[in-house]
Amino acid sequence: MASADADDVLRQTVADLVASGATWAGIFFVEDGALVLGPHAGQEDETRRTLVPVTWKGERVAELAADGGVQQERLEQVAAEIADLCLVAWDTGGEAWEP
Repeated sequence: MASADADDVLRQTVADLVASGATWAGIFFVEDGALVLGPHAGQEDETRRTLVPVTWKGERVAELAADGGVQQERLEQVAAEIADLCLVAWDTGGEAWEP
């Protein structure tokens, strides 16, 4: 199933961001105009949060967030790399996200 593969990669992506210096990382999917938390890892510290949009064909489909320890340029690079995966994982068909 393609979405299961995308889910696994997105989970690994946030885990890798934490392993490389962030205290927390997560992906918020855009659903009906609101941001809904998807895969995430680490311990949150919202006072040190950096958010970058994840866009697909010019449309924002998610936000990539990291708390501390990761440069914005790195987050922008990761956001570009996962855009297609966010689009696949984004449509949960109304099901709650299972981390």
